[in-house]
Amino acid sequence: MPYRRLPNTDVARLRAIEAGLDLGKRVALKNLAFSQQTLEKLQTFYPHFLGAIRQLNISKQNQFDRSKEYSEVFRKAKLYLSHFLQVVNFAILRGEMKPEVVEFYGLQANSKATPPLNLEAHVMTWGERIIEGEQKRIKSGGSPIYSPSIALVKVHYEEFVDAYRHQKMLQNITNRASIKVSEMREQADVLIQEMWNEVENSLAHLSDEEKREKASEYGIVYVYRASEQKKMDIENLQQSLVFS
Repeated sequence: MPYRRLPNTDVARLRAIEAGLDLGKRVALKNLAFSQQTLEKLQTFYPHFLGAIRQLNISKQNQFDRSKEYSEVFRKAKLYLSHFLQVVNFAILRGEMKPEVVEFYGLQANSKATPPLNLEAHVMTWGERIIEGEQKRIKSGGSPIYSPSIALVKVHYEEFVDAYRHQKMLQNITNRASIKVSEMREQADVLIQEMWNEVENSLAHLSDEEKREKASEYGIVYVYRASEQKKMDIENLQQSLVFS
């Protein structure tokens, strides 16, 4: 026998609720297979659930739309910071600067390795250290570095910081919307189950096949188990061979 399967996606949940609401408009209340109380619950819940899902989709789209632009800003910030430190190291190799100057940037003297810049947190931390370090080095009498200048590095770093904060804000909005929808899914499942239970109870006097056919009008979904579906396929194939 096929079994009843509750919706497992938001689209399916909305479809199930909409089926009940549609019948609630078209069928007289005395002929409706579920109660007026359940209908009123669906009418109250549906617009809030639909609004929450739409808000989540909008939040996800906004985050996605900005992600490409953000990735490029992040890439440039890493590139300028890395290139700046490479210029410093080249100047040290040429003897134009002493190895100790890297200490201004929070690095160990005689260390030619550049700090990690793969993660956003790395860029946030080292960007601030490098900019402040270069300002201190110049104040102590050092000559400014060009190509890239620290001013240009700072422009790209600050652009990254602004983009990072905006992206985090979008993520937080999406997370809050996701949590709200997740909480409402539980309410939706309870309401749908209540409606479907009432429908099946109202149709209990019908044969199994008639009950399933009538219940499907209320959005109830019945599915066959894999073994049952396989058996039906074999029987259908045998019948087609007999009549062919």
